[in-house]
Amino acid sequence: MLYTLYEAQRSLMEPFAELAQVTSKMFSNPQTPFSQSTLAHRMAAGYDLLYRLGKDYEKPQFGIATVNVDGVEVAIHERVEVDKPFCELRRFKRFSDDPPTLLTLKEQPVVLIVAPLSGHYATLLRDTVKTMLSGHKVYITDWKNARLVPMSEGEFHLDDYVNYVQEFLRHLQGRYGNCHVMSVCQPTVPVLAAISLMASRGETTPLTMTMMGGPIDGRRSPTAVNNLATQHSIEWFKNNVIYRVPEKFPGSGRMVYPGFMQHTGFVAMNPDRHAKSHYDYFKDLVRGDDASAEAHRKFYDEYNAVLDMDADYYLETIETVFQKFSLVNGTWDVRSPDGEIERVRPQDIKTTALLTVEGELDDISGSGQTEAAQDICSGIPREDRSHYEVTGAGHYGIFSGRRWRELVYPRVRDFILAHQPSRAALAEESNARAKRQAA
Repeated sequence: MLYTLYEAQRSLMEPFAELAQVTSKMFSNPQTPFSQSTLAHRMAAGYDLLYRLGKDYEKPQFGIATVNVDGVEVAIHERVEVDKPFCELRRFKRFSDDPPTLLTLKEQPVVLIVAPLSGHYATLLRDTVKTMLSGHKVYITDWKNARLVPMSEGEFHLDDYVNYVQEFLRHLQGRYGNCHVMSVCQPTVPVLAAISLMASRGETTPLTMTMMGGPIDGRRSPTAVNNLATQHSIEWFKNNVIYRVPEKFPGSGRMVYPGFMQHTGFVAMNPDRHAKSHYDYFKDLVRGDDASAEAHRKFYDEYNAVLDMDADYYLETIETVFQKFSLVNGTWDVRSPDGEIERVRPQDIKTTALLTVEGELDDISGSGQTEAAQDICSGIPREDRSHYEVTGAGHYGIFSGRRWRELVYPRVRDFILAHQPSRAALAEESNARAKRQAA
């Protein structure tokens, strides 16, 4: 019922938001008599702010047209390579007509970025993707809004998430022979589970796994996110935050954790900061500071765009990751697509190097939560394990912004290159793979 009421309210507010936008343009357009008022700038700014507070925010685009590779601008073509009911494996294909640059692109490592399925779209990692594209072939998991997935596609569980990651890794390994994986925040747990299961079966695992700001062990330095999960039972979550998708959407009838509730939670963590940001935006518009105003728009176009999560996946994540701590306790069993129950054993990983990254000021995944992977991945040789704490960085700072580009990315890049096979080894593996396919 709450979801239906929310949608009714949003539909009711939409024309008023559009009217506020039109009114703002009337006061800011020098061709109209409204712009001649002494309060025109303030009126235009005020109505623009009302519009942005009341508008509906749709899924943003990555919008990466070019990247710089060794001083050469390289064109980017974005395409979906694998389309699953709840996720797309998206590739950022790089093109250049410069022969030396083409050779460089061909030899660079392949990286799968596993984006969070925790309320925002994968475009939240736009800066991560763009920076990585300067030195890597990049793929990303682009999770779908559950309210747009028809009921005919079935349910989506945490086990399905783990199985998706394994399928994507096998896809890249089959294409390139090997790959690297990077997980940001929420996916650190299912990604570690996926690689653990592959290792236990004797499958080829990624060359490296980089885990950034994730709740591997939420018992360490618990944050408000951890406390919310531990202070309420699963029944409480079922009764208070799970709702049925209204009829107007393709996923009508699906039980979900709505994106608008997650967004409310995000804002509630720092309400003063958001209020100040909106007031600063108003002042920037009045002063005519277009650069600052545009920066605000870009941030909130991303921040306010949220998606629904399938209820099964959400509840199982709360219970498995934040209540039972099944990964670090060694009690997590995952059901494969064939229905087989398999125990997650991180200690079985032996040939995948590990880099964990944390932000000193992270208020979502507290200090030590990601580093816990170092302890449970005991089968990885000590020289292939590394940890980096980013001084002065909050949660978003480790994968977006100046600290990401200047401090974290060089560490990640060098870590991947240190475990990337030589050109000769890659050629040998490519020939062997071609022979196997021919046979």
